[in-house]
Amino acid sequence: MNGHDEAAEGALLAYLSEDDREYLLAQGVRRRFRANDFVLMEGDPSDHVHVLVSGWVRVSTVVEDGREVLFGLRGPGEVLGDLAAINGWARTASCRAIEPCVVFQLTGAQFLAVLRARPEIAIATLKTVAVRLRAAESARVDSAAFDVSRRVAVHLLRLAEEHGRTTPEGVVIEAALSQADIAAQIGAARRTVARALAMLRQRGIVETGRRRILIRRLRVLRAFARSEPNGTQEP
Repeated sequence: MNGHDEAAEGALLAYLSEDDREYLLAQGVRRRFRANDFVLMEGDPSDHVHVLVSGWVRVSTVVEDGREVLFGLRGPGEVLGDLAAINGWARTASCRAIEPCVVFQLTGAQFLAVLRARPEIAIATLKTVAVRLRAAESARVDSAAFDVSRRVAVHLLRLAEEHGRTTPEGVVIEAALSQADIAAQIGAARRTVARALAMLRQRGIVETGRRRILIRRLRVLRAFARSEPNGTQEP
């Protein structure tokens, strides 16, 4: 990505040729955000689109009782604010930097002009929307089908697939996710998520740290998530 971080799986830039990537980024203005800065604010009427090339952000909304609901994480190569630009909507969620981030900012008009000029970029944008819709649907199904422990396991597997890095120790997920973040994303109480993670740690399936989750026994975690008999026992 021309000196930028590698595009995350399912991200817009991951679907584009190098020529289309360069064309898209050339239309924008490079901006930097510090950790905890808001990249986009819920309810904001602005139509700017941000193409994230470095760092990670959290996408969330605040519901009526004041709770934050975490929709997910967005990483390098992903586009932020595209639906608002395409449809003229106000922001339906906030994007806040987890760590220092670099984006290329386009106006809504510039982004739409890019989609018209480069059909491959328009098709790639549709693919990213489809990825998000599928993830949202999976989250709803998981919420109805699993108890909290298994929902945590499924969520960790999804993070491993999307953001994990394989090491001799296991699969490492390096993201500033707290227990509260996981709870918000799967729709559970933080205390319940803490108990589920403690259970997984006690069985040697995962290790957790401040900015790091290590899945030591990926096959066992998968079996537990599928509710297979003896799924948490070493075969």
